[in-house]
Amino acid sequence: MFHYTVETDKNLEEAVESLQASLQEAQFGVLWNFDVKETLQGKGLDFDTDYRILEVCNPKEAKHILEKDLLAGYFLPCKMVVYNDQGQIKIGMPKPTSLMEMIGDKEIKDVAADIEERLKVCIDNAA
Repeated sequence: MFHYTVETDKNLEEAVESLQASLQEAQFGVLWNFDVKETLQGKGLDFDTDYRILEVCNPKEAKHILEKDLLAGYFLPCKMVVYNDQGQIKIGMPKPTSLMEMIGDKEIKDVAADIEERLKVCIDNAA
């Protein structure tokens, strides 16, 4: 499976706030909190699903990965989503190991595995 997703009893705003706090504790910054529903509706498009995309980054890890292979930047920053799936709030992300596997470098894959585990903890703590 290419993703890691959990369900939460929190509402969307609570889940986003909790995820941001959990990420900050783990030294990941939120670079962007993109409200897809608001943006699409603002463009006159009918989209009623609450859906947030957070772009997150640990600068030290990003620097290390980019110094190893600039193509890895195609997968940065990490994306995390919080959304309403038919009344159930979910928090998830594409697995960094799945993405970085395409680079074909063992060291990058090992770093991605470490980041993935840390981000899973952030998601679990936020849920």
